[in-house]
Amino acid sequence: MACTTTQTVPPRNDHKSPTQSPGSGLTIGVLVLAAFVMFLNETVLSVALKTLGSDLALPTATIQWVTSVFLLTMAIVIPTTGYLLERFTERQVFFASTLLFVAGTLACALSPGFAVLIAGRVLQAAGTALIMPLLMTTVMRLIPTNRRGTVIGTIIIVTAVAPALGPTLGGLVLGSLGWRWLFWLVLPLMAVVIVIGAAKLRPSRTAEQTPLDLLSVPLTAVGFGALLYGLSTIGEGSEGRISVTSVVSLVVGVIALAAFIGRQLRLQRKNKALLDLRAFTHRRFAVAVGIVCLLFTCMMALTAVLLPLYLQTSLAFSATASGLAMLPGGLAMGLLGPVVGRLYDRWGARPLVIPGAALTALALVLFALTGTSSPVWMVIMMHVLIMAGISIMMAPLNTDALSSLPEHLYSHGSAILNTVQQVAGALGIAVFVTISTLASTRADVAPDAAGLHTAFTIMAAVGVAAFGLSFLVRRAESDKDEPTRTDEVARG
Repeated sequence: MACTTTQTVPPRNDHKSPTQSPGSGLTIGVLVLAAFVMFLNETVLSVALKTLGSDLALPTATIQWVTSVFLLTMAIVIPTTGYLLERFTERQVFFASTLLFVAGTLACALSPGFAVLIAGRVLQAAGTALIMPLLMTTVMRLIPTNRRGTVIGTIIIVTAVAPALGPTLGGLVLGSLGWRWLFWLVLPLMAVVIVIGAAKLRPSRTAEQTPLDLLSVPLTAVGFGALLYGLSTIGEGSEGRISVTSVVSLVVGVIALAAFIGRQLRLQRKNKALLDLRAFTHRRFAVAVGIVCLLFTCMMALTAVLLPLYLQTSLAFSATASGLAMLPGGLAMGLLGPVVGRLYDRWGARPLVIPGAALTALALVLFALTGTSSPVWMVIMMHVLIMAGISIMMAPLNTDALSSLPEHLYSHGSAILNTVQQVAGALGIAVFVTISTLASTRADVAPDAAGLHTAFTIMAAVGVAAFGLSFLVRRAESDKDEPTRTDEVARG
């Protein structure tokens, strides 16, 4: 498409750094506590896949949906959060989020079979999808620019450490209790969160009468749902052939997503888009989103499925031992988060993202070299390396991406970042489980050691690509980027 004119869009005048109010720390603290409890449930079932498959007599490719459907639901709901955070107050969104999560947790705990378990996971994910954009948007509105890196670095404990600790918690619970207790034990924690939120959380802004485009919501649901289903089942045709149904699903997904993007480009001309894609006209934001996409594709597939299966299948670990083996990586990410945030406030993104990407790529390459005789200390070390590398990158990337946007795009930028993370995570799980299943040498035990090795090898290539992309990160002289794309592209 030919571009005829170039025009930069001037930044908004209301884009000054906010002054931190006395109650902002308490508001953010309540949201962080809620998010931590919710995000634990994103991966808490990862070490239970083998147990669930045995109890429910279902294959791994089917059981992994307890994790994939969680990520997929978040990917469908998060694009609506840009609208929801304008239409409702923080307090209203908080209660919608926590009550949905509690309803889903109760459904999972009482589920008589796989269908109800999946429905419960959908409700849990819908609640979780609301909390993170709420938290990030609140930080951008309440925290001064020179402290955002530190605060968002602390929040990395929620976004990444909680899912990283999920397998450890799941393994410890499964070691003495049944899988249903993974949900029963969460309910008292959420009760505490809701009580604290009811007493302390107060809105910092008034709700606005923002219109909702009803067609955009089903387009995202069909697009992401069909795409993930197609990738998850493409190798389940008869005699190992590609499933025709899966191919059709992939085509439908691509068409629906293309329609969604086209509709947003039209609606954003009138500032009515469900997800305002003009955030991508800011170079720092676009580069950060690309790297985050590659990171989450690998991290969620590794942490939520492949590494627990490798420990239990190739190294014959129990669920409890597998969870404990993954604990040091989660702790490394938690300890580095706040430190990295402070370093970002001092140095910017580039000096952190490049070495973090190098460390992550190195760890993934080492995973590609593992086998059934690899010592457990080496596996733990590699997991620590990859979690440390991702921790070094995540706070700078998220902070740099959102800080490059004008204030009216904060909620949309946060929604885009979180959507990309969940979609990439869900697609990563679907793709790498499918790869490891198709590459397995035994059809009755899938994925086996050979299949996991193939998945790790391809994952290493993705890590190297993320490292290459990290060199595009730059430290901007000003906090805000002005759009530099053509007027035609920026307007869609």
